[in-house]
Amino acid sequence: MSFVADLELLADPVRVRALALLEMDELSVGELAKSLALPQPTVSRHLKALTQGEWLVRRTVATAAFLRLGALTSRQQELWRLVRDAPDFEAERAQDRDRMARVLAEREADAATFFGRVADGWDVLRDQLFGRRFLPTAIGAMLPRDQVVVDLGCGTGELLTHLAPSVSRAIGVDREPGMLAVARRRLARHPHVEIVEGALEAVPVADASADLALLVLVLHHLPEPGAALAEARRILKPSGKLVVVDMQPHETTAWRTFGHLHQGFSATTVNALAATAGLEVTRYDPLEPEAEVQGPPLFLSTMAVPSSQAAPGPARAKSDRGLASRR
Repeated sequence: MSFVADLELLADPVRVRALALLEMDELSVGELAKSLALPQPTVSRHLKALTQGEWLVRRTVATAAFLRLGALTSRQQELWRLVRDAPDFEAERAQDRDRMARVLAEREADAATFFGRVADGWDVLRDQLFGRRFLPTAIGAMLPRDQVVVDLGCGTGELLTHLAPSVSRAIGVDREPGMLAVARRRLARHPHVEIVEGALEAVPVADASADLALLVLVLHHLPEPGAALAEARRILKPSGKLVVVDMQPHETTAWRTFGHLHQGFSATTVNALAATAGLEVTRYDPLEPEAEVQGPPLFLSTMAVPSSQAAPGPARAKSDRGLASRR
């Protein structure tokens, strides 16, 4: 705006009083109206002019809006110092500051009951404020730090991005070069993560080297799911665990266009496949479908190496194969 326009804006004492408070702290329109002891519509009209004149910045949180003094140009800063430090209306401005102190004290007291008031809508508000990406990483942090994790069928590496900060070593295996290229880019900043190409029926990972193996939304793409479970059994340490997430049984054949070779797995089927692979199912839980999801419902299953088994499972030993190079 022009210098004359800025002078016109600051010629109004209400605007000067408002700017003086918003220089001290961020306030909502209602809080500012209380601090100035003026009707909210009057305050809103002045704030609109100041915002259009680029004297204020606005921050929105859910349905609430907060304003504060903006990043002024050098010319605006000089003009503001002259107006702000003038003795005019000092008594009113002192009263404004006292009222603002009470308003801020009320805000702090109100915050104590905030969660009780917003409980029903808290999930939505939290997502607006912070997103959801931190959740998988926070859950992954519960893993022991010295864990070696192998993501079988890692795809583009999304799951590994959440686990990598929490484990000592992670390996992603997939047979699709395009997927692996994306995974390598995403995980390039994690030197302890290896991305290797290989079939899940012949995993290029040494025997008994993994604490945790993952098969997430993979089994229904494989011609022989049992072979992948046997390979997972081979690479697991005696104390290792396998986590499987896949589809529950369904009747929708249309999903075959997405490369689905199986229409889900029941608990009975999972138990049979695990037993043949030398694994013991310790959990099979149907997962609650998400409201907006169009695909079949999922299950989560965990498997372990039976305590009676010490040697690798049915697949042939591959301990001499080691790990492929990350690059």
